[in-house]
Amino acid sequence: MSDLILTTYDWVPEIPRGFVRDIRVRWALEEAGLPYRVESAPFKDRGPEHFSHQPFGQVPWLTDDGISIFESGAILLHLAERSDKLMPSDPRGRAQVLEWLFAALNSVEMASLPWSLLKFMGHTSDTPGWTFLDDFLHKHRLTHMETVLTDREWLAGSFSVADILMADVLRLIDRFDGLAAYPACRRYVTNATARPAFTKAHADQMAHFAAADRERPI
Repeated sequence: MSDLILTTYDWVPEIPRGFVRDIRVRWALEEAGLPYRVESAPFKDRGPEHFSHQPFGQVPWLTDDGISIFESGAILLHLAERSDKLMPSDPRGRAQVLEWLFAALNSVEMASLPWSLLKFMGHTSDTPGWTFLDDFLHKHRLTHMETVLTDREWLAGSFSVADILMADVLRLIDRFDGLAAYPACRRYVTNATARPAFTKAHADQMAHFAAADRERPI
């Protein structure tokens, strides 16, 4: 039995399927070829056991030989320390991966997540809040990412855990057609999500929630 246990929700509504953040961890585990198993926590009625692993009641968390780790970025960094397929061991390469890993979370997702939530809720009228978020994401994040990605395949040389995070952040923007004016960003997401490890991770997540549908009472 594997010591790596990925815990995600037992069920979610259809709209977020394919984007629940356990997909980042599944993707990394598949890229690294690390054996793991998946366990479930209730989407509803989240109890003390859930909050003991994830203090905000979210998913995923990873258990590694009795160590419980929450937050997808922290989990991916933990896995990257275990596999040179996710992060090189030389100091320069490692530093490049780390800076882009944190850029994905702290610079790009910080701007893209509120933008995506407003898009999802349809709150995109010409208000000061929406105008600010839309301008900030496009002018101060996507424009710069387009410049970075125009002349490179991956962020830090070879494919790494930083690309898992950045591609996952950008593909949520693309779900709302936010990358239409950024061909290099869109090419990057397309290439990343064409990787067999992502294809399997996505299929496994969708199958996990589909199985839960069959078990739910009508």
